[in-house]
Amino acid sequence: MLQSTRLKENPKLYIFLPLYHTLWEDSILSPTEIIQMQSLIQKQKWLSDAERNWLLKKIDPTQAPGAKELRSWKAKIKKLDLGPYKNLYEIGEALAKQQAPDLQFEEQLRSDFQEMETALGLLSIEASYHYKKEHLTISTGQLKENNFEVSTMTDLLDGHENNLIQRIKTILADPIFRYTENESLSEKREQVLRWCEELAKQGFGAWAYPKFAGGRGDMEGYFTIMETLSYHDLSMVIKFGVQFGLWGMSVYFLGTEKHHKKYLKDIGTLNLPGCFAMTETGHGSNVRGLETTATYNHKDQNFSIHTPNPDARKEYIGNAALHGRMATVFAKLIIDGEDYGVNAFIVPLRNSNGKTVEGIQIEDCGRKMGLNGVDNGVIYFNQVVIPKENMLDRFALVNEQGEFESPISSDNRRFFTMLGTLVGGRIGIPRSALSACKSGLTIALRYGEKRRQFGPEGGEEVPILNYRMHQRRLLRPLATTYALHFALKYLTARFLAKTEEDGQEIEALAAGLKAYTTWFTTDTLQECREACGGKGYLSENRIDALKNDTDVYTTFEGDNIVLMQLVAKNRLTEFRQEFGDMNMFTIFNYVTNQAKTSITEKNPIIIRSTDAAHLLDFDFHLNAFRYRERSILSSAARRLKRHIDSGMDSFDAFNVTQHHLVEVGTAYIERVILEEFQKKVKEIQDLDCRRAINQLCQLFALQTLEKHRGWYLEEGYMEGVKTKAIRREVNQLCWEIRKNAIALTDAFDIPESCLAAPIAVRVSD
Repeated sequence: MLQSTRLKENPKLYIFLPLYHTLWEDSILSPTEIIQMQSLIQKQKWLSDAERNWLLKKIDPTQAPGAKELRSWKAKIKKLDLGPYKNLYEIGEALAKQQAPDLQFEEQLRSDFQEMETALGLLSIEASYHYKKEHLTISTGQLKENNFEVSTMTDLLDGHENNLIQRIKTILADPIFRYTENESLSEKREQVLRWCEELAKQGFGAWAYPKFAGGRGDMEGYFTIMETLSYHDLSMVIKFGVQFGLWGMSVYFLGTEKHHKKYLKDIGTLNLPGCFAMTETGHGSNVRGLETTATYNHKDQNFSIHTPNPDARKEYIGNAALHGRMATVFAKLIIDGEDYGVNAFIVPLRNSNGKTVEGIQIEDCGRKMGLNGVDNGVIYFNQVVIPKENMLDRFALVNEQGEFESPISSDNRRFFTMLGTLVGGRIGIPRSALSACKSGLTIALRYGEKRRQFGPEGGEEVPILNYRMHQRRLLRPLATTYALHFALKYLTARFLAKTEEDGQEIEALAAGLKAYTTWFTTDTLQECREACGGKGYLSENRIDALKNDTDVYTTFEGDNIVLMQLVAKNRLTEFRQEFGDMNMFTIFNYVTNQAKTSITEKNPIIIRSTDAAHLLDFDFHLNAFRYRERSILSSAARRLKRHIDSGMDSFDAFNVTQHHLVEVGTAYIERVILEEFQKKVKEIQDLDCRRAINQLCQLFALQTLEKHRGWYLEEGYMEGVKTKAIRREVNQLCWEIRKNAIALTDAFDIPESCLAAPIAVRVSD
C-alpha cells in the first residue's frame, strides 16, 4: 500500500491508513466491518473512481495484507510525534499533511471518520494509544508504597510475645529445618519427628507445663509457639500439637499431681511419645456416645480397656501408627455393670522397643490428602489391663472401696467441665490456620505485585495486583486476616483469664472462632492458588501444601457445622425466658428494643444513605452487625419455641432449624470480630499504623455487610441504593489498601526460609 502510486498522486489517501491498520491487525475483517468501510468510502465525493476502487480492494478479504506489510504500516504511523493526536482520524490527517502540508480537510470528513470509528466499536482515543510510545493511566500509575513503618506494625501484631516469636523464627531459619522434596511417606514422618525432637530440645514442647516438668507454666506462650511454627511445615505443627498439646495437656489438665510427676517431664522432652485417643469410627464429635469401655475389676483393682465392636475403634489418632507409646483414652467407666459416663485413662500402646503391648492392635491410616508427616492410626483394645492409678482423676475417681467419686455431683456438669479443660485445642487450631493463611496471602500478593499481564492499549503490561478484581480477591481476605488476628488474641486472653462463670461463653467463642477461621482459611488459600495461576499449582510455591494440610482443620477439634450449633445453643441461653415462657415482660422488652432500632437505624434517611462518611463510620458498622445478631438470634428462639409448642420433639425442632442455628453462630462471631477489631484500632498509638489498620477494619466491616446484603434488604435495614454504595466503597478501599498490600504482609515477618516460594522472592531483591 505504501508503495502505491495512488498515495503519491493523492497524499490525502493517507487518512485511511490508521483505520485500515487497526482493522487488519486482528487478521480478519468481519462482514459488518466490510459493509461499514464500503459505506465510508462511497460517501467520499473527493475520491476518483480509480481511488475508490483501489480503497475497496484494500478491504477485500482475499487480498488481505501480509504480516510484513502490516508492520510497515505501523512503522510509518509511529514515526509521527503522536502525542497531540486523540483518534485515528487525527493521526491519518497528520500522515497526509506530512506528505503535503498544504492539504485541506473538510469538517465533514472528520465527522464521517468519527462516526465510522464509533460504528466499528473503536474507542477513538483508545485506538490511537496503540501507536503511542507511552500510555499512562490510573491503573498503570498505581505503585506499592509504605505508608507506615513495617517494623512498628510487626511489633503491634506480635505484642508482648515479640521476643518469643523472634526466638522461634531464628530457630526455624536453621538449616536443619530446611524443606526437602520428594520424600517417601516414611521419610516424611521421620523428618517431622526429628523436627519435633529439635523443638523439644529448645524447651518449646514443655513450655506450658510446670517448672518441675521443665516448663514455664506459660499457656499463652504455647499458643504463640504453635502459631509461629505454623509458618513452617504443618505436619510438624500438628505432630507437635498432638504430642505436647493433646497428649501432654490431657495428662496435665485431667490428671493430678501423681500423673504430672510421673509423665509430664518425659512428654515435654519427647522421651514419651503419646496419643490422644478420643474419636471413634462410629461417633466422631459425639463424645458422649463413645463405646470404648473401661471396666473396673474389684479384685485386682485395675481397669480393662476394651473395644466392643468395630465402630468403637479409635480412628485417625495422631502418633498412633508409628511413634506413640501411650495414649489418653476416653472410655465409658463401667463399675459393677453400671455406666458412669466417659472418663479418661492412660493406656500403654507400645513398649520402649516400639513393640505393641498385649491386647493392642494398631492399623496405619496411610497416605492422606495432607499432613502426611503425621502418622495417624486406628487403635483396637482387646481387654487391655491398666492399673487403677492410670485413671486421670481430677474430676472423677474410683475410691479404695471400688466406688465412683467426683467433686462434681452433676453428670452433665462433670462431663462438660472435663471437656472444657481441653478447649485450648480450639484456640491453637485457628491460630495455626491463620498463620497458613498469612503465608498464602504473602505469596499471592508478592506475586501479584511483580507479575505483569495485559495493560492499556499502547501501554506497558501492568502488575496484576493493579486489577480491581485481583484486589477484591486478595485484599478483602487480607482485611479479614488482620481482623481474625486480633479476635484470636482476644479469645486467648479471655481463655487464660476465664472463671467458672464465663467458662461456657468462652467455649462457645472458641468453637465459633475455630469454625469461622478454618472455613476462611480454606476459602482464602483456594483464592490464593487461583490468583497465582499455573504458578500457584506448582508444588515449589507451597500453596498446594498449605491448602492440603489445612483442609482438615475444618474437621479438627470438631466438625465446623457441629461447632456452630454449639455456639448457637450457647447464645440461645440469653433467650431462655422467651424460649421457655414468653411472658408479657419478655415481649415488651423485645418490642421496645426493635422500636428503638426502627427509630434510629431503620428510618428512611438512614436505610438509603450513601454518604461515604456514613458508610465508613464505625458506629454504623457495629450497629448493623449487632442488629443482624439480635434479629437472627431472636427469630431462631421464636422459631424453636413455636415448633416445640406445637408438640414437636426438641431434637426434631433443632434439626429443622439447623441452618438457622449456623447463622446464629456466624452472626455472633462476626460481631465479636468487628468489635475487637474496632477496639484495637482505637488503641493504636502510631498514627500511620492506625490509618492503615483503620482502612482494613472498614474493609472487613463493609465486605461482611456486602456478603449479607440479601438479608439486610429482606429485613428492610437497607435499600438497594445503599447496598450498591457499599459495594462501591469496598472497591475503593481495596484500591487504596493495594498501595500498602506488600507492606501489610511484610509486617507478618514470615521468615523467607519458611515461605520458600520462588514466586514470593521479594520484589526489591
